[in-house]
Amino acid sequence: MKILYINNHGGGFADHIDVAEGTTVAHLFEQKMVGSNPADYLIRVDRLPASSDQILQTGSRVSITPLKIEGA
Repeated sequence: MKILYINNHGGGFADHIDVAEGTTVAHLFEQKMVGSNPADYLIRVDRLPASSDQILQTGSRVSITPLKIEGA
């Protein structure tokens, strides 16, 4: 299924990506933010704060934004 993934880390980008049915927010974070701590990011699905066990749906809009931005 396709979701919109918005990564606001560094330069940031948005792209439609394919994920497996039943993918959770935590699993997507582990795949996309290897070695990062989820506590250091604001993770939202469809503009609302998300729990780690939330299951993504077709068309979900996931954004991952660092709480602290280097140099700011």
